[in-house]
Amino acid sequence: MNNSPPSRNEITASLSGILQSRRAHVYSGMLLAVILSFFAYAHFSKFQETGEWALLLVVFSETLTAGFFIFRSNPKSISLAPFDWLVAIGGSFAPMFLRPATWGIFPAADIAIALGTMLQIVGLLSLNRSFAIVAARREIKTAWMYRVVRHPLYASYFLIFGGYVLVHTTASNLIVYAVTLGFLYMRIFSEEKHLALDPAYRAYMLEVRYRLVPLIF
Repeated sequence: MNNSPPSRNEITASLSGILQSRRAHVYSGMLLAVILSFFAYAHFSKFQETGEWALLLVVFSETLTAGFFIFRSNPKSISLAPFDWLVAIGGSFAPMFLRPATWGIFPAADIAIALGTMLQIVGLLSLNRSFAIVAARREIKTAWMYRVVRHPLYASYFLIFGGYVLVHTTASNLIVYAVTLGFLYMRIFSEEKHLALDPAYRAYMLEVRYRLVPLIF
């Protein structure tokens, strides 16, 4: 009988298998749905009071993201780096702490929410089932929005949440927005580090030079 402890490679393979399993897929989807329900309730209640249509757009945006997450395809590989998981979870769930307010520094910024939501829809349709939260390698998408920038979804989040804070300006929302931006910024680099393990993605990075905004970044 071999009583030697499992090797690092065996532990990594086992953990990777668990994270890619159907059970992990279902449980993570259920967790996201529970968190989203609190977020949606707070915003829908405020919509009933004010009739502010942008509140529904924000709920729609997060619900759409959750839907694509639940129906995502199985990855070829998934990052096991703790930092990648930290920034992925932080960037995904930090916006759930945004809350509607009675005052905003620039109420007309609800246009940014609408534009960001439209950009997000096109980005999600471009990405389709290759959507992920934690850095993972799936089918590389290079069509539609991904021919313009490498991270169109994150560009849409900057618009949506930026507009949200301008319409619903509170100290807590500003903090949440700053934390979200920080996580998203780190998330971009952590994802690209993992995706660049694929030669096809490295070629894509050379073809599409900008991450968020053409000619700028």
